[in-house]
Amino acid sequence: MRRLFWMGVGAAAAIALNRKARETAHAVTPAGIAGNVGDALRELAGALGTFGADVRAGMSEREVQLSEQVEARSGVTPGARHALGGGAQRRPRRTTGDARARRADG
Repeated sequence: MRRLFWMGVGAAAAIALNRKARETAHAVTPAGIAGNVGDALRELAGALGTFGADVRAGMSEREVQLSEQVEARSGVTPGARHALGGGAQRRPRRTTGDARARRADG
């Protein structure tokens, strides 16, 4: 019974070592290196996306703070300038259909 136990332990160790050796050998092949680089790039892209979202959230929060400060100090609500009649008047944009008609006429 003892021999059978130790034979099982030896077989399990051999299988584990064999798998580890295969994984290590695959990691140094071009395909393994490309996989590692791909994983690293995906992780970097995720981190950059998270960073961008944090920056946008911080910008929005700071914009609200600044708007409140401007309103408290001057009594003017930022962004309401166009409602008071200030600001430049914009010409309506011409549609591409109008431009095509002008080219055909002209």
